[in-house]
Amino acid sequence: MIISKTPMRLSFVGGGSDLPSYYREHGGAVLSTSINKFVYLTVNKRFGPGFRVSYSKTEETGCVADIEHKIVRNTLMELGIDGLGPQGGVEITSIADIPSRGSGLGSSSAFTVGLLHALHAYLGRYRPKMDLAAEACAIEIERCGEPIGKQDQYASANGGLNIITFNPDDSVGIEPVIAKPEVIETIESELLMFHTGVARSASDLLKVQSEAVSADRNKQKALARMVGMVYTLRDGIASGDASIVGDILHESWLLKKSLSGSVSNALIDDAYDAGRRAGARGGKLLGAGGGGFLVFSAPQERHEAVIASLAPLAHVDFKFDKLGASIVFYQPA
Repeated sequence: MIISKTPMRLSFVGGGSDLPSYYREHGGAVLSTSINKFVYLTVNKRFGPGFRVSYSKTEETGCVADIEHKIVRNTLMELGIDGLGPQGGVEITSIADIPSRGSGLGSSSAFTVGLLHALHAYLGRYRPKMDLAAEACAIEIERCGEPIGKQDQYASANGGLNIITFNPDDSVGIEPVIAKPEVIETIESELLMFHTGVARSASDLLKVQSEAVSADRNKQKALARMVGMVYTLRDGIASGDASIVGDILHESWLLKKSLSGSVSNALIDDAYDAGRRAGARGGKLLGAGGGGFLVFSAPQERHEAVIASLAPLAHVDFKFDKLGASIVFYQPA
């Protein structure tokens, strides 16, 4: 049996610049961190041929092409695992700390990275984290045809607080954000996260946003400003200014809303305004928009008031993750 553990991510600024329609012309960058909300995948040799895949539903089939879960199906096909041959049948199960669809935390990409990690281990192979991220991008974007970007896969695979750059030649770079430990601890302790109770399809929203940005020079300029803010935030953190996080979150949220009318709605706007009135410096909706999780940065003495102002939205505690994708149990068949 193999068990992989893969973190979800929180993106501070730059989201949207990881879409090929933007970075292939302008280059892109995102500043994000992995967090201690995880997707767990188990892969085990099955007694007999075929597949058993268990997620929100359970599938049993003798043929990989008949698996409904398209990430599982395409990953197995990419790795040449047919449920027959010397490895025999395969059982795959998944669980997650946060509901995996529509969270805005990159959970689908964490699932893909974790599945690849576990299946490579099942086949007796080691994969570096950057390779896992690149393979996950190929599975989701090329094989599955999802109109998504590349930030989630690299954030989940590598772990930590990083700037992730997206170059016109499709290469991706990682730059850790360097700061004193007490500055990172302050940033972490001042963040608050709330579930809006609304799930949405990131693929649909990102497709609309990508088309809107491609056709509008003003929207491209807004996205370029967000990319510039990635480096402003990095420099502020490096200089010891933890409060800059709230200011950058607020400014980038206003810019992100200008990209598409689908990013926010009345429920989200009301919740955001309530959090700001209660003392949050700034915040944003995580992911493509429309639902999922809201995050705020607020002085700790304002946390109680912010939490009360967001009721009945569920407050979710979290910490930063430093490890990234890992294999937590390995017992070859």
